[in-house]
Amino acid sequence: MSKKAKSTKKKFSWKMLAGAVMFVACLAMGVIVAINTRQAADYIVETNAFFAPFEFYEGRKIVGVDVDIINKVAEKLNKKIIVKDVEFDVIIDNVEAGKIADAGAAGLTITPARAEKVNFSIPYYTSVQYIIYSKNAAPEIRNGHVVFEALANKTLGSQTGSTGYLFASDEIDEGVLSGTKTVIKGFDSHQLAADAINAHMIDYAIADKLAAEFIVAKNNSLSAVPLYYTGDPDYPVEESYAIAVNKGQTELLEAFNEVLAEMLTENPEGKTEIDQLVLKYMGF
Repeated sequence: MSKKAKSTKKKFSWKMLAGAVMFVACLAMGVIVAINTRQAADYIVETNAFFAPFEFYEGRKIVGVDVDIINKVAEKLNKKIIVKDVEFDVIIDNVEAGKIADAGAAGLTITPARAEKVNFSIPYYTSVQYIIYSKNAAPEIRNGHVVFEALANKTLGSQTGSTGYLFASDEIDEGVLSGTKTVIKGFDSHQLAADAINAHMIDYAIADKLAAEFIVAKNNSLSAVPLYYTGDPDYPVEESYAIAVNKGQTELLEAFNEVLAEMLTENPEGKTEIDQLVLKYMGF
């Protein structure tokens, strides 16, 4: 081996060592940030801030119906609650573990599988799944809705881990779409799934009603209708939202339930505070 080769190897080794040191330092910094976040708050609530009107960014600030609920709980308990934006499909597992999150609020649907991992608050909103489509390539619509069978042999998209994604996956795996060429692709948000329609990556997107309405209101080329199961008569693909709470956080769960019960009380016009917040953040 020449001296030049030895010198090059030496420099390379020092670069590798420096890189390793920097990597370890970055990991340590991440741990420090996580610890500091935990120490700075009494509770941490995780969300995915791309689900208007329940949580979305207004500038650099997260706002929405769920954020208002969380703020009322913080006031009731006289505690500091930090809202943290994360990937949607990690929320339930993080809340179950309870190390970096005490609760999750992201338009979360109550399901038996999720209820095994976390406690759910009382339901505070019922939604229907919608199909978003290009006005130039509408699916078969009957009586103002689309049934799952009309999606056969199409490429669908939805937010990864969302109920729309799960419902469609069930139908593809063992339901009415089983044995067809129907596939579903996961996206980081409902908005990205809808954008994929115009990009010709998918045929249709599946999203919760309010998210779908919010998206098509900003895009004249898209439209949306409810998604139904075939029956006699057909019936909607419905879901109920609730707050997910770590099973050891009984005080926090009780506070959410008390606040939600107050916010679900109807006023003389038959509207609840939740209804009013939905309209407010939808821009109505």
